Amino acid sequence: MERHSSEIRVPASTAGKYFERLTKALPGSRTWSGSKGREFWPEGAKLAISLSLQILGPPEARRTAENPSAAQPGGETWLTDDDHEYGPKEGIPRLLDIFQRRRVRVTSHIAGSAIDLHPHLAHDVVEHGHEVAIHSELQTRDSLTPMQERSLCEAEVRRISRATGVRPVGFQGIGSGVKKRMVKVLQELEFLYHVDDASRDEPFLLSVDGRPFVVIPSTPMLNDLLAYENWHQTTDQYACELKNEFEMLYTEAEHRRRMMSISAHDYVAGRPARAKVLEEFIIHAQRRPGVVFLRKDDIARFALASPVTPKDEETSDELEAA
Repeated sequence: MERHSSEIRVPASTAGKYFERLTKALPGSRTWSGSKGREFWPEGAKLAISLSLQILGPPEARRTAENPSAAQPGGETWLTDDDHEYGPKEGIPRLLDIFQRRRVRVTSHIAGSAIDLHPHLAHDVVEHGHEVAIHSELQTRDSLTPMQERSLCEAEVRRISRATGVRPVGFQGIGSGVKKRMVKVLQELEFLYHVDDASRDEPFLLSVDGRPFVVIPSTPMLNDLLAYENWHQTTDQYACELKNEFEMLYTEAEHRRRMMSISAHDYVAGRPARAKVLEEFIIHAQRRPGVVFLRKDDIARFALASPVTPKDEETSDELEAA
């Protein structure tokens, strides 16, 4: 995959006017002083937005991981080989161009099977300045022992490390999310965080064997796969959901730490109309003072260092019993 220049060429055509407007909408130097003296976000930012670029494997892995009903007789059948190829061929380059154009950095959760088929993808993500994290496929298998889960997780770490030269520190499970006992495995393997939680609008800490582990919650309503494919939202409906979520969190962020989490799948948000909606939302958010787009590893490290990060106590005994 070719690396893309940050220079934007505006074609001499009517279509070029759209890109001309985008270049004029680049974020300026507005600052927000309302949180002076607070430690909600780095450099006194008001609201953090975390974007996830989800890169999944072939259809059989996705059916089980993201939409279990599609693997059952009579279930949904929209997942195809063409969907899988659209992401690497069209969706990922388009989304990476948008992130570069908007000057934002994201976290890319990449499945091991996707790396096996397209080893350049993870490397290209890192080359653009984004974080790579694990999108696990190990929970598609039933009755795994803790030792087997650890072994499979280590194998996924090696896949990403070989492809990028960077060791991942973030983890996303599938289906029912991260089992409690898996959190202990992740900590032992020197992960910083997982994202399989929807209980808050800010990061929080778990205490595992007396040591902190970061949870960076996700937002199901802002997961493009669920919104477009499962709930059949239109682009206008999803755009409205993004803006409404943003406006409420931005208002609440006057007095407390707030985070907005958006999931964008390569073959879903990477479609032209949906990509346009995502970019226009980024522009909308960047026009507000105090908004910062952060990679999840940066969020995790800041949450660990911040004295105002909430803590959920979870004992080692509870983890062992899970």
